[in-house]
Amino acid sequence: MKPILLVRNDAFETFGVAPKAFAGAGTEVAVWEAVHAQPVPSLDDVGGVVVFGSSYNVEHADEQPFIQQVAALTREAVDREVPYLGVCFGAQLLAWSMGAEVEKSPVREVGFEPIHPLEPAAADPLLSHYRDGDRVFQWHMDTFALPAGAERLITGDAIENQAYRLGPTTWGVQFHFEIDEAEIALWLDAFDDDGGDVAAEWGKPRATIKAEARTHIAEHERKGTEVFARFASIVGRRTAERT
Repeated sequence: MKPILLVRNDAFETFGVAPKAFAGAGTEVAVWEAVHAQPVPSLDDVGGVVVFGSSYNVEHADEQPFIQQVAALTREAVDREVPYLGVCFGAQLLAWSMGAEVEKSPVREVGFEPIHPLEPAAADPLLSHYRDGDRVFQWHMDTFALPAGAERLITGDAIENQAYRLGPTTWGVQFHFEIDEAEIALWLDAFDDDGGDVAAEWGKPRATIKAEARTHIAEHERKGTEVFARFASIVGRRTAERT
């Protein structure tokens, strides 16, 4: 099987549990350093694509050329039915690249918040293991409308669109199912080092986020690892169908 392409859109992106999960599934990965202006890879060389989060939003597309490049790759993956998984910014970019609106959220979500899978999620091959009330890690200020033809899979208390599927091989997930405890600490430290105040700007103190992580991270990492294992299986089946 061809490797799965991991797209880095932020300098502080570690991919969380993804590398270990894919290694456990016997799947190789390739990394596109999109945020660092590496050349755009060819989809001919990969079996699937995972687009991760970013401290940029799609509104920065005119000043950050990599955003348009990742959007073009996204559209091509959808057109060619190359399995695609967008995480947070990746989910927003997928919606935007398919003509749906991305706008500021009515609230900023940060830390561990509950989600609510909808009926279609029960049969979804990627996300059916999530349960009502599961706490997942959030850090976003934007939200999106669903692209034409998409099906909402998971909703939340404050933000309606938390996960969706577009056709048989394309998913967008707003929450950071990929993150592990080390990456949460890295992001919080980077935010502090940049002069930010997470409590003032996002409405939740750092200490609260850390306490939530201690309570929820083990199950969060387990379920995020399962997402990537399932995605690897989907890529494998799709590859087999095409050979």
